Amino acid sequence: MINAELRHDWSRQEISQLMNLPFNELMFQAQLVHRQNFDPNQVQVSILCSIKTGACPEDCAYCPQSARYDTGLEKERLMQVEKVLTEAKDAKAKGATRFCMGAAWRSPKKKDMPHVTAMVREVKALGLETCMTLGMLSEDQAGELAEAGLDYYNHNLDTSPEYYGDIITTRSYGDRLETLDHVRAAGMKVCSGGILGMGEEQNDRIGLIQNLANLPEHPESVPINMLIRIKGTPLENMDDIDPLEFVRAIAVARIVMPKSYVRLSAGREQMSDELQAMAFMAGANSIFLGDKLLTAANPGEGKDAKLFARLGINAETLEQPQEVEKDDETVQEELLQAVNEAKYDSHFYNAAK
Repeated sequence: MINAELRHDWSRQEISQLMNLPFNELMFQAQLVHRQNFDPNQVQVSILCSIKTGACPEDCAYCPQSARYDTGLEKERLMQVEKVLTEAKDAKAKGATRFCMGAAWRSPKKKDMPHVTAMVREVKALGLETCMTLGMLSEDQAGELAEAGLDYYNHNLDTSPEYYGDIITTRSYGDRLETLDHVRAAGMKVCSGGILGMGEEQNDRIGLIQNLANLPEHPESVPINMLIRIKGTPLENMDDIDPLEFVRAIAVARIVMPKSYVRLSAGREQMSDELQAMAFMAGANSIFLGDKLLTAANPGEGKDAKLFARLGINAETLEQPQEVEKDDETVQEELLQAVNEAKYDSHFYNAAK
């Protein structure tokens, strides 16, 4: 039985053994861990806003915002603080608890920092959690953002160290880890995950999860993205990832990072309701709301609201407790109690008879 303890010494072999469990067993183990740490029917909701679009000098093979690829994307300059504030107010009205701001930069320039720190202060004043993704950060830049009150900084590892060079050549895996170190040292929370379906093998997904889980502190938020194939990028003709392999990765991330929010992130527009439901059962408990993720399509809030209603899922609010501590025995007792109570429901069918 899985014990949801915090570990930072996971081996590839251990994670591989989890990844290759019979599917039902893996889902059961992930659900137990999830229930030890979170409300199983509650999902954290964020909204992502592109505050500076396109013309990025990096060569990330999946990204339509790279200046190296012709994707038809219109370039936009850094958004004015007032416009960002309007977007944040709209996000709060839609039920988001976190407002994420993304800029297509290799790293922010000195002249940009006063503007982005002003955005952080103004959005926080609305009572929202704040998150930014601005590329690589120096130690001083991380300190400036932390002083402004930034809650989370997003910087994904994307894939395994071994496959990374096939996807990006303009910055190293070490560069990404260094930025995460600066974020932690400045006292901010980390949002870091990866993208699945970029042509990687299962061992690369295992390597990604291992590197995230073996950070000195687990990321508080772990976005698991499904590749969105964008015309004009090197990955536009990539084959779809097996949906069950995608769910397996979410379940394993839940088990090895038991207290992290695992975000079902980019790619939901191409996922069926059934696949999303399995992802939530596997331990995903965060999504991006809205019809757009930076430049890519995302299910509209109306579609998400219908899915939540069908699944009996509630959006988390900042006033609600965000963590529950339960031991393994308690969780199993609650599951058995739920089954026993269901026996008195007129819709319950006892297959054991």
